[in-house]
Amino acid sequence: MTAIPQGRTRRRAGLVSAMCAMAVTGMVVTGCSDDPDAGTNGVGKLSADKIQAKTKAAADTVDAVRLSGTVVAGGKSYKLDMRLKPDGGTGSVTAEGAAFHLLRVGEQLYLKADAAFWKNEDDKAGGGSDAAAADKLDGKYVKVPAGDPSYKKFSGFTDKDLLLGDLLTLHGSLDKDGHHEQAGVRTIRITGDGGSGGTLDVSLEGKPYPLRLVRAGGAGTLSFSAWGEDFALEQPAKGETVDYGKELPTS
Repeated sequence: MTAIPQGRTRRRAGLVSAMCAMAVTGMVVTGCSDDPDAGTNGVGKLSADKIQAKTKAAADTVDAVRLSGTVVAGGKSYKLDMRLKPDGGTGSVTAEGAAFHLLRVGEQLYLKADAAFWKNEDDKAGGGSDAAAADKLDGKYVKVPAGDPSYKKFSGFTDKDLLLGDLLTLHGSLDKDGHHEQAGVRTIRITGDGGSGGTLDVSLEGKPYPLRLVRAGGAGTLSFSAWGEDFALEQPAKGETVDYGKELPTS
């Protein structure tokens, strides 16, 4: 019997290990018997309905999260990069090429933008260009009155419970769609109606936090990160704010 060189044996063992590693990250490799859920938090072995329930529960128990990506609402596409807490949020929003900053502390909502933003909004509202007024608002935190239409529209982007409660619900019959990876983290993917009702990647490492959501009907794609990482959320200084009264100039 011919002896097999040790070097060849080690190379073969290394190849098998590499193939099994690929299987863990979601690539199907015939003949590899390793469990893709080995060393994970175990949610990948649950049904899709239970995975959705687990990830919602995990999200509800954490006080801070970062949400980034796009949301389509009311026929408009919004690009978001928000840090959220139960009592408010802060971050940037871009809509129709115009960027602005949102800050909500408790019930008080602020919108900060440059002069070009305010000038453009005034023009769209039919108010004519008022460069002087726009300059006064340039780079200031403008208080958004609770009765202004903009309050309801924009405060939702700063509401952790509202956003996650709505976004993390897939539509239709739930199923699993294999093992994947997001930003170097192993995930299990669940789908609604085969993907037409949205898809959600749930972390298999640590707590089963949601990491990536593709919304149903092409309504946007969002990533979730920085779960539980605290951040400052404070009222802006008095000299940095402008109180415009009962209505914003854009209403």
